[in-house]
Amino acid sequence: MAQAQSRQPVAWHAMPSEAVVRELGSDLDRGLSEREAARRFALHGPNELPETPPPSPLSLFLAQFSSLIIWVLIGASVVSGLLQEWIDAGAILAIVLLNATLGFAQEFKAERSLAALRKLSVATARVVRDGTARSIPAREVVPGDLLLVEAGDHVPADARLIYAAALRTQEAALTGESTPVDKSPTTLSGDDYPLAEQRNLVFMGTVVVAGKGRAVVVATGLNSELGRIATMLQAAEPEVTPLQHRLEQLGHLLLYLSLGVVAVVFGLGLWRGEPLVGMFLTSVSLAVAAIPEGLPAIVTIALALGVTRMVARHALIRRLPAVETLGSTTVICTDKTGTLTKNEMTVTRLFIDGRTFEVTGEGYTPEGEIRPLTPALSLAERGKGEGEVVRALLTAAVFCNGAILRCVDGAWRVFGDPTEGALLVAAAKLGLWKESLEAEAPVIGEIPFDPERKMMTVLRNTPGGIAAFTKGAPDVLIERCAQVLTVDGVVKPLDESAKRRILEVNWTFAHEALRVLGVARRRLDDKPVDLQAADIEQSLELLGLVAMKDPLRPEAKLAVRQCREAGIRTVMITGDHKETAIAIAKDLGLVNGQGEALAGHELDALSDRDLAERVEQVAVYARVSAEHKLRIVKAWKARGAVVAMTGDGINDAPAMKAADIGVAMGITGTDVTKEASDMVVTDDNFASIAAAVEEGRAIYDNIRKSVHYLLSCNLSEVLLMLLATLSGLPLPLLPVQILWINLVTDGFPALALAADPKEPDIMIRPPRDPKERFLSRRRLLLLFGQGTLIAVSTILIFASCLYAMDQSLERARTVTFTAMVLAQLFHAFNCRSDRRSIFSIGVLSNRHLVWATGASAALQILIIALPAAREVFKVSPFDPKHWMLAIGVGLVPLLTMELWKTMPVFTRRGTNG
Repeated sequence: MAQAQSRQPVAWHAMPSEAVVRELGSDLDRGLSEREAARRFALHGPNELPETPPPSPLSLFLAQFSSLIIWVLIGASVVSGLLQEWIDAGAILAIVLLNATLGFAQEFKAERSLAALRKLSVATARVVRDGTARSIPAREVVPGDLLLVEAGDHVPADARLIYAAALRTQEAALTGESTPVDKSPTTLSGDDYPLAEQRNLVFMGTVVVAGKGRAVVVATGLNSELGRIATMLQAAEPEVTPLQHRLEQLGHLLLYLSLGVVAVVFGLGLWRGEPLVGMFLTSVSLAVAAIPEGLPAIVTIALALGVTRMVARHALIRRLPAVETLGSTTVICTDKTGTLTKNEMTVTRLFIDGRTFEVTGEGYTPEGEIRPLTPALSLAERGKGEGEVVRALLTAAVFCNGAILRCVDGAWRVFGDPTEGALLVAAAKLGLWKESLEAEAPVIGEIPFDPERKMMTVLRNTPGGIAAFTKGAPDVLIERCAQVLTVDGVVKPLDESAKRRILEVNWTFAHEALRVLGVARRRLDDKPVDLQAADIEQSLELLGLVAMKDPLRPEAKLAVRQCREAGIRTVMITGDHKETAIAIAKDLGLVNGQGEALAGHELDALSDRDLAERVEQVAVYARVSAEHKLRIVKAWKARGAVVAMTGDGINDAPAMKAADIGVAMGITGTDVTKEASDMVVTDDNFASIAAAVEEGRAIYDNIRKSVHYLLSCNLSEVLLMLLATLSGLPLPLLPVQILWINLVTDGFPALALAADPKEPDIMIRPPRDPKERFLSRRRLLLLFGQGTLIAVSTILIFASCLYAMDQSLERARTVTFTAMVLAQLFHAFNCRSDRRSIFSIGVLSNRHLVWATGASAALQILIIALPAAREVFKVSPFDPKHWMLAIGVGLVPLLTMELWKTMPVFTRRGTNG
């Protein structure tokens, strides 16, 4: 059902909650009446995202016939059938159907992005209607509903908060913010707050991780932020990959070549007075010779083989042509959290009374040690005093903590806030486990975290008496502290000078992309009657600072460098703050100085044209929205780049859809992201993307080798037939023989070339120019030369058999047929490299090719040896001397090219391209 609700640009975050309630005609206490809710449901429609029906299997199958070269083959099959050449017609049609079946099987699970978005909608929601709280289906939520949320709930619609108690939501999938967001009903001044900073709203599809709240619904369905992204995703058109574009160009070339050759030969024959029907059959034979019937299937199978190899390298391909697109990639726009980093907050530094301690180990596994940075001695070596104050700091961090650290199925996991989880892991490295500590110091009260106070406090009954443990933002916490614990275990007054020094350390940590928390405690004489923050959170004793970060994946820096060496730009796009993003980018080697980063609000100030002109100078984007990501991708594409976009959240999906290739994260990625993607990285690792680029380049190289081989072989057949026609010779090959060569004896080696091992320099070459032709002028010249060499060799043997050896036409055709087959089989080894000798590469280094050429040769022997096959292919057996002659002619192209590769022009510069 279409929604009548219009998407008005209302700045709900800038309106007081009372004004929002009035605007939406609701009530702060009673919510909507059931009658009014029913009226609004009829007006606005259900609170859900309309699902686009998935493509039918029939439409998917028919889509496999969209290529021009496929229609050229179908045309050839029809013509062959009209001429009653049923074997030719059936063979060509079988190849077309095989190609379509392979493509259909790979793409059967078509993209269902909006269906995946719908899965994010929750089954039920809790609202207040007629003054009573009740649970209703989420699809029945309407604008103006009074919504109740608490920890564990999925938010069913966009809503403006009117009350929040320690409310925190996880919005990474929507905004890219890597840590839970603190929510508050406080009105924000100004209309230009980015989505990630609209702290007084909760959004459809996000999750409440702590606290509870009450909010009035401001947008549902397609009018929500999630719905707006769904609309962008629906509008994004799938991109034609570089390989598809180049093969389409090749299809046009082959079509024009076939028609041109047919027209020339047919016209010359008629001019010479040849019979009309005979010349038509000859022209059809040439057309069959010109078209590489096995090409579509070879390309599809080559891509499928690449898919299999990529799975072993943690890359799952959803659309076959995307395999090759990776090899064309010039820019990778990547998310930070979980892709470049481990998405496991880790404590790396402690600061106590002028002394900095290093915490080793990364992630949630509680392995590592804590030691002073200078000199680098362990706590045990430094003495008992320092060890005790570090234990005091981390014990307080555990006491003021709502997360849980557990080992599940052999892996350590944090349940709760990742920041609090990092504190538990650091404490566990000293043997301080939450369960044991809490057993000795039970909770007697708590003052939850408040975004305005920026602190939280837990009261516990410790063996030493009642104590309050507080953690929060250092700049706020320090002002509440009157004392400080020294490294000697002595408590002394905290003067203004000491506060300044601590804040300087806090500033230094923050500019190293570290998240910093201050930890303090206070001894109390008795349990307070009333837990008031103003009374308890004062005269605190500062225990120290704890600094943490989401560590880089150890292989990410190497992968970024490999991409740079391969001529690929890596651009980091994140929802984090600009300073944090720049610091991480420096660690990765993405930026060398300032001025190479843009925040979301700076991006808004640029027009699309200005962004396209500046995009090549920017390596980092921070605090960005889904629209920003889409604009960045489009700006790069406007510069002619082939763009890969990675992501795991809902807000990444439109940009991924618009990119040349969308790469989703398999572990943390939402269903939306995966369904909008062309490839899924199963380990969420940037290094796997770099590995996939390497495989993509290898696949493109191998496809081009196969195409080069097929076209040079087909050209040799065309030239052979054309030279014979122009010379007045009989046809050296019959259509069925040409078809046998194209489909069988050429097909197996071409497929084996598609599995050729990677070239050693594959990741130190620059990316291919997206505008370059599939076959460059240099390669076309080489291809033409090789085809001419094979054609001239075989027409000489044909003429020799007919006239010098006085053989029958059938015998001469058989020898020529065999010589052509052997020449093309030997030529397959030429095509492994256009600049390196097959002997330096290693004849056996591609065993698939050895077996393929051996099998093709064996099949050729069989059709000459078996009487039934001889009848079909119109061949006859011949003497060993003719076999020696055919083998000798077959070796000519291989030996000539081996000699040619020794020339300086080839040893200095290959003909790649």
